[in-house]
Amino acid sequence: MKHVGVGLTVKSGWAAMVLVCRADRLELLESRLVELSDPAVPESRQPFHDGFAKALAPGRELTRLLASIRTHGSRALADALDQQLFGSGKGISCAGVVVGSLVDPESLGNTHMRIHAREGQLFRELVVGALTARGIRTQVFRSRDLDGVATGVLGRSESAIRTTVAQLGKSSSGPWRAEQKAAALAAWLTLSIKG
Repeated sequence: MKHVGVGLTVKSGWAAMVLVCRADRLELLESRLVELSDPAVPESRQPFHDGFAKALAPGRELTRLLASIRTHGSRALADALDQQLFGSGKGISCAGVVVGSLVDPESLGNTHMRIHAREGQLFRELVVGALTARGIRTQVFRSRDLDGVATGVLGRSESAIRTTVAQLGKSSSGPWRAEQKAAALAAWLTLSIKG
């Protein structure tokens, strides 16, 4: 029996999505990018920005951008999950979501850092919400913690883990950069964590 997991590395406005399965060995099923912001509304990629290091004030424009993201991002995630997972007959047991930070944006004194943290929180919550709404067991990992968690959970060296993840990419028809590798590792981790 194959166990299937999905990993997503969340960025501002998009996510790298990787589907892996594990039976006798780890196997890459698919890798793709998911646009979380609406390409027709370019400013929705960084909705809290109003120019460099300046926050967009609450009001009609911010409300419009956030609504655009929630509508477009939710639809894009649903389509990707349906096509990639359920549409192809592959049920998944878990998801791993990789993010840059889990800090509360309001705890940050620097305005520019707070803007980025708000955007990270927005896109993270969009992705986690879509997964949990489908009943998929989801775990969130900070990218800087991923290797340390992996060595503990998988019982392998960082070098051995990186080699395995790099090998997965050889069967990818698209890019296999840091975001895809992190998503694949997060999926592998959630497949290995009982819960």
